[in-house]
Amino acid sequence: MRRPGPGVATLTGHQRTAKAESDVADVALAASGDAHAFERLYRAHVPRIHSLVRRMLDDDLADEVTQDIFVRAWQKLKTFRGEAAFGTWLYRLGINVILARRASLGKHRERYVDGDSSLGHIPSREAAPDTAMDFEGALDRLPDGARQVFVLHDVEGYRHEEIAGMLGVAEGTSKSQLHRARMTLRGYLDR
Repeated sequence: MRRPGPGVATLTGHQRTAKAESDVADVALAASGDAHAFERLYRAHVPRIHSLVRRMLDDDLADEVTQDIFVRAWQKLKTFRGEAAFGTWLYRLGINVILARRASLGKHRERYVDGDSSLGHIPSREAAPDTAMDFEGALDRLPDGARQVFVLHDVEGYRHEEIAGMLGVAEGTSKSQLHRARMTLRGYLDR
């Protein structure tokens, strides 16, 4: 592992290749019914998937939806063709499960907010002088649509075109939701 800066670790090309090869081997074993191989895949990928779920849904659903994603992955392992890294495939499957869950919860109608009026009513807590910024708390207070677009674009690095396809909205809607999310977060964190 290379350390490019304080507290930051990245995988070198060789380590990334070894990880990908390990995942491919474990996927093949798990697809043939090896539960231990699937457990290794689970342990390697659960932190990133759980983080995604927490950011896109409420914290109280994070554990359940993360479990649903891995159950779906177990069921769909035979469809993994290896055209992308397993982590990429799993991540996309996770986004699909999250979006389906949101729709089943009846939140599909509430995904996007018209106008800026509701964004101004986002509650904040009293900030003490010695309190650090609570970014996760600010993110949790965003309206659902703005939070989803912010996470997918600014945290996970998807382009607006991809986000629009995932969420079933216009590209311009994705851009406006991102702008609103950024302005709301800035306002919340500046308080």
